[in-house]
Amino acid sequence: MKLTDIFKVSEKTFSFEFYPPRDEIAAVDFGLNIGQLIKLSPSFVSVTYGAGGSTQSRTFDLVDYLKNRVGLNTVAHYTCVGSTRSRTLEDLKTLRKLGLQNFMLLRGDPEVGSKYGFIPCYDGFANATELITFAREFIDDCCIGGGAYPEVHPESPSAEIDMKNLKKKVDAGCDFLITQFFFDNKRYFDFVARARKAGIKCRIIPGIIPLTKYAQLERFVNLSRASVPPAFLEQLESNRYNPDAVYKAGMDFAIRQCRDLLMLGAPGLHFYTLNKSRATVEIYQTLMVR
Repeated sequence: MKLTDIFKVSEKTFSFEFYPPRDEIAAVDFGLNIGQLIKLSPSFVSVTYGAGGSTQSRTFDLVDYLKNRVGLNTVAHYTCVGSTRSRTLEDLKTLRKLGLQNFMLLRGDPEVGSKYGFIPCYDGFANATELITFAREFIDDCCIGGGAYPEVHPESPSAEIDMKNLKKKVDAGCDFLITQFFFDNKRYFDFVARARKAGIKCRIIPGIIPLTKYAQLERFVNLSRASVPPAFLEQLESNRYNPDAVYKAGMDFAIRQCRDLLMLGAPGLHFYTLNKSRATVEIYQTLMVR
């Protein structure tokens, strides 16, 4: 089922993002965790795509398994990195043959260690807008999602230019947006207001990641440039050597954040699970969204 059809009947959706297990041990761990998450009956799940297609076969196998063996509404990520137009067309057609109708089409991150940022490959795509335009031309009967940054894309020179680029992406054929994770809900709602003013009418789903380990703090902030509310940051800093206290602080914050988002009108939640179930299950069950 296309997500656009789900959106027509579901005011709010609740979804989980996974990445392909890297080895057999990780696969066993993933199986245990996904079993817990599937019990929550998500509206849909998504599967990430490694830089330059580094996890392509595992991504394709996992989306096939989740959709055709487990029966979940599944979204396949696909990125521009290292993808020529001919390869992209072949890959998207392969996914359609597996029955996939839902795609997250993204530019993707530059290769690790690159001094020059993102460089399109020969006969490839410079950005997600070009990828979405291409997919719309050659792939029929599909639903396309894109990424959005409530606190501005790290490579964008300004919020205004970032919004103009986002509008181009939506106009190219994007049916919905999922945001990068954030910790300040005001940033999300301000972003949605600016998007509506710019003429972006599609669903904008907030991305959520529970921050439950102190070691995650710097990595998450650097990844998304997300601002952390001072009171929450102080809690984490003061308990940095107390893992249990950090976990509790992170969970309490995430639950409050999710409740606030839903209460103020967010069209659901998309959880970046990191292939773990404990935190997401606890948050989800506490919200009592069903």
